[in-house]
Amino acid sequence: MNPAAHSDRAKRWRRSVESLARDCTVCASSQAGEAETLSRAAAEQGFKKIVAAGGDGTINEVVNGLVGSGAMLGLLPIGTVNVFAAELGLPCHDLNLCWDIIAGEETRLIDLPQANQKHFVQLAGVGLDAQVVKETSLALKRNLGPLSYLIAAAQVAMRKPPRLFIESEDSPITEGSLVLIGNGRRYGGPFPFFKQAQMDDGLLDVVAFKQLGYLEIMKYLQDVFFSSEIRVPEVEYFQTRRLRISSGDQSVPVELDGELVGNCPVEFKLSGRRLRVLAPAGSGAA
Repeated sequence: MNPAAHSDRAKRWRRSVESLARDCTVCASSQAGEAETLSRAAAEQGFKKIVAAGGDGTINEVVNGLVGSGAMLGLLPIGTVNVFAAELGLPCHDLNLCWDIIAGEETRLIDLPQANQKHFVQLAGVGLDAQVVKETSLALKRNLGPLSYLIAAAQVAMRKPPRLFIESEDSPITEGSLVLIGNGRRYGGPFPFFKQAQMDDGLLDVVAFKQLGYLEIMKYLQDVFFSSEIRVPEVEYFQTRRLRISSGDQSVPVELDGELVGNCPVEFKLSGRRLRVLAPAGSGAA
């Protein structure tokens, strides 16, 4: 689990997790990257179920630790944003029900995307959203939750966006200013952003914004969020198995599952139905 430093809220979460996991080994990470190390060690020790207690960033680390081991992933969604857990249909506001799912045997086998050497489960972004992640402080996230991202976005929106070069045999465009990649349908909220996405179809879903200013992008983001399909010519939607994004001599950040992982260039690909997740019955069980 990620106790998010030593705040009172974090201590309450830890007590809740330890109460649920009375007969299990509980390990708390204390710094970025440690959850991956702990997860890898648990997989090597032969644990069959490894549970990530945290948000999407903690899940990302745990997945990168257990990938290839055959261990099943369980989720206790206690993060700032719990997009992946919501995508799977977990009862995010009831940890007891989430633990019942972990204790059960219902699983779902999903695709596992990869960006350069790092895996991710839900989404990735190059450009605006990664810059927002980069400039959202941990203190702001703790105090304001999801609102912290909106504050950072308002600051970033006044700048000139980067020029991104998109390489994919399935892409209708070769340049853009923001590229978002999804494994599931959700992006940061309850609305289906990646309209055709399925987590086990062997495809990456890509939403690419053409050469636009950030304020224009913010406007079109709303259109994508709240419409049933993408119709505006300034935004392209396509599916692919591989994708490469570069930025010339500009330093453009990349985020995976809401965590900053580096800069362009970045190559995306995925392994079909590679990750087994403990999920509610009827969520696409495998």
